[in-house]
Amino acid sequence: MCPGMPAIAAAFAVAALLPSAATLSDEWTSSTWAHPVANAPVRTAPAGRARTIARLHPKTEMRSPEVYLMLSQQTDSHGRLWVKIRLPGQPNGRTGWVRRATLGDSHITHTALLVDKRKLKATLYRDGRPAWSAPIGIGTPSTPTPNGRFYVRELIKMNPGTGAYGPYIYGTSGYAKLSEFPGGGIIGIHGTNAPGLIPGAPSHGCVRLRNQDLRRLQKLLPIGAPVRIRS
Repeated sequence: MCPGMPAIAAAFAVAALLPSAATLSDEWTSSTWAHPVANAPVRTAPAGRARTIARLHPKTEMRSPEVYLMLSQQTDSHGRLWVKIRLPGQPNGRTGWVRRATLGDSHITHTALLVDKRKLKATLYRDGRPAWSAPIGIGTPSTPTPNGRFYVRELIKMNPGTGAYGPYIYGTSGYAKLSEFPGGGIIGIHGTNAPGLIPGAPSHGCVRLRNQDLRRLQKLLPIGAPVRIRS
């Protein structure tokens, strides 16, 4: 046996015991999310010495339990498990790495929402197949609804449900230059008291639905579901 063979064999044995890199969300047919359990740093890479770009926080702007979409996982050289997550907030599209232990139990959804600004239409997919669609209102040219990959962070029931936001507001991880969402610049998906403006571009960045369509969507679109907005 070569002198180095025992060490090589031992290295392979250790590697076999460690979790391998794995995809947690394809952001279409299967996606995984979790609530945070610690105010932990979010880093640029799966390493304790990587630069901190944000911190996990327990609540959304509307005080709902915060949600993080988990994209993939990877084990570092010390055997510690890290998870790549999508980050809510500006600038849109940020991702980062956190220790798996800083997130709670995993939840899986097989639902995704596609918002097509060119067609002024939203379509919900379940296991990759369309299950619901409706016309929408989007942002004006001066206050556009941004494109990107986002996800549902919260669902707020409005009382009464006949005001400017309709019966429900979904809060997403995306942010617009302006937004009528009550918590700030969040891209919301909500109803309306002006259904005649749908389909169209009447909003400050949120996605508007007719109230009857929103009530149907509320039964189908869960927390943690990916939301893709495209032109």
